[in-house]
This record gives sequence, structure tokens and C-alpha cells, in this order.
Amino acid sequence: MSQVFQLIRGGTHTQSSAAPELTTQPPASAKARAVSLLAQREYSRQALQEKLTAEGQSPEALALALDQLEARGLVDDSRVAESLVNRRSGKLGGMRIKQELQAKGLSPEVVATTMASLKETELARAQAIWLKKFGRVAADAANRNRQARFLATRGFSSDVVRQVVSGLGEEDT
Repeated sequence: MSQVFQLIRGGTHTQSSAAPELTTQPPASAKARAVSLLAQREYSRQALQEKLTAEGQSPEALALALDQLEARGLVDDSRVAESLVNRRSGKLGGMRIKQELQAKGLSPEVVATTMASLKETELARAQAIWLKKFGRVAADAANRNRQARFLATRGFSSDVVRQVVSGLGEEDT
């Protein structure tokens, strides 16, 4: 019988006196674990700190590692904001994006800068989403309300929702 089958069945192999031992790897350093996470996707500094603290990394080593990664440009909150905006702005309005940015733990300055750049395109983005979903101005109040609720739940401001649903901004598209 082969060595593997004997080990599985609980038997011992008589030809070799030393069975291979399974070694456990020591836990990765805070910096190595942070780089591993950043290789998968962008994280804000706060999100990395929360995640690595939950994994049992020491706060001192974690702060040092995050400072080093930030100095090398690997942890960048503005890049996290840009990534989120690129991914979500085609489907969501400014209020929803702002909420997601804040939930990621980005600084108020980064959130404010990002929101200022999004404000200019809010009406056009709302019109594109509305056009894709509905295509025409509602004939009755019930459908207008349904269209307005749809845009409001996507995070568009009430002024933008009102303009789009009433058809005021159609000449811009």
C-alpha cells in the first residue's frame, strides 16, 4: 500500500522512520497582510486598519506599516474615492455615492472634493439612468411618482429628480 493511503487510513509506513510533519506558518506581518489585501482591491487607510485590527495585528505595528504604505503611495484615499466613483456613478446619484464614500472611512476633505466634481454631472447621469429605465415622460401622476421614487432611491437630489421626471432637462440630452 502506498504511503499516502497508509497515512489516510491511520497506518504507519515502516520504510521511513520519520513521517512528514505539517508546519504552520507564522502569522504574516501587518505590512505583508496589508499589501496582500491591497493587491485584491483598493482600501482606505481606515478600512485597512479596521480589517487588520480585527485579524489581531498590533496597533503599533499596524500604524507603522500603514504609514510606510501611504508614503509609498500604496494607500491613497483619493484613489479609493476615484475608484468608487468610476464604478458607481453610472448607476447612483450624489447622495448615495457620498454615503458610500463616508462608509469607507474616507476623510471629509476627500469626500467634499469628490462630491464637488460629481455635482456637475448629476443631471446628465440622472437623465441617462431615467432614459434607460423609462424612456419617456410619465402620462399620469402615479407613474411620475414611481419614476421619482426610482431616481430618489438611487440617491439623486429632489431638484434633479423633479427636473428629470417632468422632462425639463430633456433638451440637454
